[in-house]
Amino acid sequence: MDTYYDLFKEIGVRYRDFVAFSTKICGVLGINPNEINNILEALKQKPRIPVLWFHGLECTCCSESLMRSSSPVFSDIVSLIALEYDDLISASCGENLLNYKKKIIEQYKGNYILAIEGSITEFENGACCMVGGKPFNEELLEAAEGAKAIIAWGSCASFGCVQAAYPNPTKSSSVDTIIKNKPIVKVPGCPPIPEIMAGVIVYMLLKDELPPLDSKLRPKMFYGMTIHDTCYRKSFYNANKFAERFDDEGAKAGYCLYKLGCKGPSTYNACSSVGWYNGLSFPIRSGHGCIGCSQEGFWDKTMYKEEAPITPQNFDIFSF
Repeated sequence: MDTYYDLFKEIGVRYRDFVAFSTKICGVLGINPNEINNILEALKQKPRIPVLWFHGLECTCCSESLMRSSSPVFSDIVSLIALEYDDLISASCGENLLNYKKKIIEQYKGNYILAIEGSITEFENGACCMVGGKPFNEELLEAAEGAKAIIAWGSCASFGCVQAAYPNPTKSSSVDTIIKNKPIVKVPGCPPIPEIMAGVIVYMLLKDELPPLDSKLRPKMFYGMTIHDTCYRKSFYNANKFAERFDDEGAKAGYCLYKLGCKGPSTYNACSSVGWYNGLSFPIRSGHGCIGCSQEGFWDKTMYKEEAPITPQNFDIFSF
């Protein structure tokens, strides 16, 4: 596998631009600018790490989010990693793609990163999610055996998300319920912020290790504070100034949305500090409270001011 610098030279990137790219990476990860020489040497000497990207029960919003990353942009991320397999964006398909996946798993055994988007399902032995005629769970376990580390993208892979919501007819759950013997980093959100996804990938590539994690296996650098901690409306919360309705004078004045169901005080994420769309905005700035999409089991919790009743149901998923 060629090094990062070899790749950049091959595609015509000037050394000056290579240094600029490395400096930008330092900024994204919050690395001391004095370490830029170490970053440059790492990119010159380290071979690119192969990445296999699997999709379980999900809507592909995590991939959509990463493709819209601005710092670094998606094309830079793809240059940094060797994305060897992704059944969503691959130009190939069918038997050719599956055979290539097997080849990569054998060729780079013990040296590739397995990125997983989507939850697993145990209903009917995995019949709800089949890949190449095999249950997704089997494919996942086979690939995880030779993986260097696992990245669980989004709330589906991290916590099960909507598929695991009551009454959970597909018996869905997070990937760590079946993968037990590998280092895992969870990047929850529905979807995760693209710059966070990019930051986690780049950190692992440059440091050759997982970022520091909290008790739920989330990177502390991005999930170490609640949205409320850095929210620009926090001063109104402290002053006991709350919007009572979405159209009242308090809402127009930018008062705190806590009484309208905002979950910012209990949600760990970087929405209020990193923002979305190149830092343009995030839900609270747009006038709506946080629904806590990066928290475990958020679909089964009250998202808004009033709790919607849940009616127990007994049904077979294949009888719809």
